[in-house]
Amino acid sequence: MRMSFRESASLLIVSALILLAVLFGAKAEPHLAILSSLVVVAAYAMLRGITFEHLEESMIQGIREAIKPILIMLLVGMTIAVWMMSGAVPTLLFFGLETLSAQWFAPSALLIAMLVSTFTGSSFTTVGTVGVALMGISIALGVNPALAAGAIISGACFGDKMSPLSDTTNFAPGILNLSVFSHIRFMMGTTIPAITLTFIIFFLFGQGSGDVDRSLVVSTQNELARLFSLSPWTLLSPLLVMVLAFRKTAVIPTLVLGVLSGLALTGIVQGNWNIGNWMSVIQNGLSLETSNETVASIVNRGGLQSMMWSVSLVMLALAFGGILRGLGVIDVLIERTVSKLHRDGSIISSAALSSIGVNFVVGEQYLSILLPGQAFKSIFAERRIDRRYLSRALEDGGTLINPLVPWGVSGAFFASTLGVPVTSYAPFAFFLLLSPLFTFILAYTRPTKEQEVKQAA
Repeated sequence: MRMSFRESASLLIVSALILLAVLFGAKAEPHLAILSSLVVVAAYAMLRGITFEHLEESMIQGIREAIKPILIMLLVGMTIAVWMMSGAVPTLLFFGLETLSAQWFAPSALLIAMLVSTFTGSSFTTVGTVGVALMGISIALGVNPALAAGAIISGACFGDKMSPLSDTTNFAPGILNLSVFSHIRFMMGTTIPAITLTFIIFFLFGQGSGDVDRSLVVSTQNELARLFSLSPWTLLSPLLVMVLAFRKTAVIPTLVLGVLSGLALTGIVQGNWNIGNWMSVIQNGLSLETSNETVASIVNRGGLQSMMWSVSLVMLALAFGGILRGLGVIDVLIERTVSKLHRDGSIISSAALSSIGVNFVVGEQYLSILLPGQAFKSIFAERRIDRRYLSRALEDGGTLINPLVPWGVSGAFFASTLGVPVTSYAPFAFFLLLSPLFTFILAYTRPTKEQEVKQAA
């Protein structure tokens, strides 16, 4: 059954109101907010005569599309725990406290995350490796966790958007038959002003961070040195993951090798060959006895179980999105939107808004690129609008908005990995907020078609 536009819009509005009421009115976890909306939509569909079997298949299909990200989440949780146990993250923390300061932490973290994500092409890898270390340093330096997470995520998503190694950077132009490097060059129009403003804002924030009690930093370093054998050799495992990511090795075997190499270094460098202890840490995360609360909050983390909050949230969100797709709600709304557009600037802006909307409804990054991309592809061709405007709008509204959605795959992963809720770091993720804004601005200030033809030539 395919619902009408009015019915689809009404159902989506009711779902949104239920979600907001449970999330903010009842102050419940986002899991229950998504589940409440899912139950209401499913009940309405069954009243309309749709079989539960069809709804069940739609939910399963929605979850199936996120199996890979879910596996990556679980492996990252395991990797973090092993790198804590092997001394890799504690070593980075120890020497990072020597070089980074609270005053310049935000711009420094932004640049470090940008560099790593550009070379790896993965915001997940960046946040799960150097992001964890930078977050630990920020705690020891007394930097606002939300500000630190905003800087780390802004830098990590820069590479996810601009690196030719990124899957989304290849996916967006791929569905539009564009060259990836043409796509990257065109994205500079929104990326350069957005990242420049982001750096300036973080630079100003950093200058107002105040002084740090160096005695607390020294005590943190001393405790790290007592608990771990700090050595550059412990960094071999993160370095291996970076090299494999740069060589475009598949992410799952890359993370598996990160876990295995980390375990080997745990034995060689830390002298810990207790396999039972290894299994416990991989499952539940590291748990060391220490009187230093700062160190405890930094190193006692990770593990398979640490990601289950995110995994369960993502599965519920994608099951809900699967039902909406199965009922045709999203397709109907996008098609009606496209049919009502006349101005080129409105078409470009609506493509970005559709990506943003799919992100908030479905919570899945790839669908936020795929569905609007398919819907708007023909109208861009009919109106002779450069397809690069569409691919850029899909990246700015799809890739960069997903981390700002609490039930989104990226948002749930970043929140669990860094220990900062999406609602806390979102106001500080300036790059993610500014890039779509420049997409809207440039949609209405673009050159004429004749100028575009000359530029393309």
